[in-house]
Amino acid sequence: MRAVVVNEYGGPEVLTVTDVPDPTPGPDEILVRVAHSAVNRADTLQRQGGYPDPQRRDHEILGLEYAGTVAAVGDRVTLWQPGDRVMGIEAGACNAELLVTHERLALPVPESVDLADAAAFPEVFLTAWDALVVQGGLTSGRWALVHAGASGVGTAAIQIAKAIGARIAVTCSAGKIDACRELGADVVLERSPADWASELKSAVPGGVDVVLDVVGGEEANRNLASIKPQGTIVQVGLMGGAKTDVNIGLLLVKRATWIGTTLRSRPIEQKAAICQRFVAEMVPLIDAGVLRPVVDSRFELDRIADAHRHMEANANVGKILIDL
Repeated sequence: MRAVVVNEYGGPEVLTVTDVPDPTPGPDEILVRVAHSAVNRADTLQRQGGYPDPQRRDHEILGLEYAGTVAAVGDRVTLWQPGDRVMGIEAGACNAELLVTHERLALPVPESVDLADAAAFPEVFLTAWDALVVQGGLTSGRWALVHAGASGVGTAAIQIAKAIGARIAVTCSAGKIDACRELGADVVLERSPADWASELKSAVPGGVDVVLDVVGGEEANRNLASIKPQGTIVQVGLMGGAKTDVNIGLLLVKRATWIGTTLRSRPIEQKAAICQRFVAEMVPLIDAGVLRPVVDSRFELDRIADAHRHMEANANVGKILIDL
């Protein structure tokens, strides 16, 4: 099969599309013929040597999500059969023509969704829903703040918040404000160089209940200042840096909860549990069209380096998909 392999770390130019042996499913696994995948921020970090795949593989293949059809199943598989349309997340190896994944990690692609769009759902919608709702406790009537509102996770978060009856404020660059408003964000704030925290305080005087932060760095103190007492910050990424000075006093005074989370490194049982809950709670909303894919651009597999350059230019609104 053809796959995007990292043989050395560096810029987008180090990426190669090459032939590697086909994977073989184990007893509880399915073999997926991948039709579409995606590029995520984590892929660019892994390419640079900063975010290694927790699984040991013969080849370091990029890609955290996929959409395709089941090609074969293991002896103990009961949930799927060849020909079924599936999508999902993996710790890596999704930028390839074939992928092996545990049967309980695969999600059904609703009949109402084109397979070409399905790869825009798994990573960002699972991440946003898990952070805001499952861990953050966001419910109807409460306020969320999400940074990078026009990113894949951000566009998913806006839709999920509105679908459950919550209200949402987002930060983004000036050129992406209209896109966030069109998706339904209640408050849209320019993140830099504007003073978004002061603007948020005026718009939501009591503060927000949950913050989903993919930025980190200097946003840490502003997040603490922006939440209500007993509010929750869910730290999903560190685009702005991993280290900063933090006013711990704010954490105490607010009696706040600060959660660090990733999907990639969780044990398989935890991943399976969150995937199956997502099937029950969110996939019906995808099928009904309440949650929809936001696709920025598509690249053929052979143009994977260009897709990485596009991601690193921070020019995208929504997902960057890879068509195999």
